[in-house]
Amino acid sequence: MPYITTKNILTYARDNKIAHGAFNVNMPCQAEAIIEACEEIRCAAIIQVAEPGLAFIGGRVDFLNGTLEEKKLGAKRIAKFVKERANKSSIPVSLHLDHGRSFESCKAVIDAGFNSVMIDGSALSYEENVKLTKKVVNYAHKHGVSVEAELGVLAGVEDHVFATNSTYTNPLLVVDFFNKTKCDSLALSYGTKHGAVKGDNVVLRKEIVIASMENMRHAEIDGTLVSHGSSMVPQYIVNEINNLGGAVKGHGIPLEQLKEVIPAGISKINIDTDIRLAITRNIREYFANNPDKIEGSKIYNLLMEKPEAFEYRYYLKEYNDELQTNKINSSELKEILPLIKKGVKEIVLTASIEFGSVGDANYIK
Repeated sequence: MPYITTKNILTYARDNKIAHGAFNVNMPCQAEAIIEACEEIRCAAIIQVAEPGLAFIGGRVDFLNGTLEEKKLGAKRIAKFVKERANKSSIPVSLHLDHGRSFESCKAVIDAGFNSVMIDGSALSYEENVKLTKKVVNYAHKHGVSVEAELGVLAGVEDHVFATNSTYTNPLLVVDFFNKTKCDSLALSYGTKHGAVKGDNVVLRKEIVIASMENMRHAEIDGTLVSHGSSMVPQYIVNEINNLGGAVKGHGIPLEQLKEVIPAGISKINIDTDIRLAITRNIREYFANNPDKIEGSKIYNLLMEKPEAFEYRYYLKEYNDELQTNKINSSELKEILPLIKKGVKEIVLTASIEFGSVGDANYIK
C-alpha cells in the first residue's frame, strides 16, 4: 500500500466523522509495532516523531540537547525504516513530524523523506505564526508534503513543548489562518493539555471545534482539525505501575469527551504519554516476574531510581545504539523488545477502535 500524506488520511476521517490516532515513536521497533497493530484491524497508520525524538533516534541520549545534525540523522534513519516497511504493508502509512519548531527542522525531515510535518508557531504572535507557517507550506507543498500548524497555546509539558497557561483558539481566526498560510490541517487549543498531569476535571470546549469547522465549511476551506495533548492516561495502567512500585500521578483526557469532538470535526488525535506508560508497566512487570534478571541488568536500576517517572528513553538509553539501528544483540534487550512493541500495540489498538478508524485502509485515496 502507498506511503501517503496525513492529508489523505485526515480528509477521509473528516468526511466520515471518524478520527485517527497519531502515535509518537522514538525508535524503529515502535513504528513497526504501530504498522503491525493497524494491519490487524485494517486501518491506516500515522506515525509521528517529535524533534527531541529525532535526536534520540540520531543517537543523542540527552535528546533535549540534540543538534540539527543529530536530528537529521534520526530523520533519515526513521524515514528509511518506515518507507521500507510501508512498501511491504497492506495499509496506508504516513510519517509525520510532531511539533517542528523551525523552518530548518521541517526542511530537514522533508529532505529525509517524511511526507507530513507540523510547524508549531503557536507561541509567536499571530502575524509571525502566519509568516512561519506559510514559509514551511511553500517548501513542503513543492515536495508533496502536507503541513499541520497550530493556533492557540496548549498548557502543559511534553519534551520541549512547555506552556503554563492555555490560550484558546479563536474560531473567527481559523478561516483567515487557513487562507493566509494554505496549511492542510490545524491543531486547536480547546481544553486539552500536554503531558500526563492534565487535572482530574478536564472539560473540553467542544464549541470551539464546532464553530471552527462551521466557519471552514462556510468559507469552503478544505482543511482538517487536529487535537494535541490528548493522551487518555489510562488509570488501569497507572494503577498497575504503582502496584509494581511506581509512584505515577496524572489524569488524561476523558475518552467520552474525545469521542464527542470527533463528529464535530476533530480528525487526528495525538497520543504519546499513554505509550510511555504502557511500556513502563510492561518492563516493571517483567522484572517483578523475573527477579533473576535484575542482577547485571542495564535497565533495572535506571527504571527504579525514579518511581514517579515513565520516560523509557531514560531507562533504555544504554541500549540506544542497538534500538536505533534495529540490530538487537544483547540478550536482555531481546527479551525487552517484545514488551516495548506489546505496549505500543495495546494503545494503538485501543485508540483506533474507540476513534472509529477500524477497517478504513482500503477506502483512503
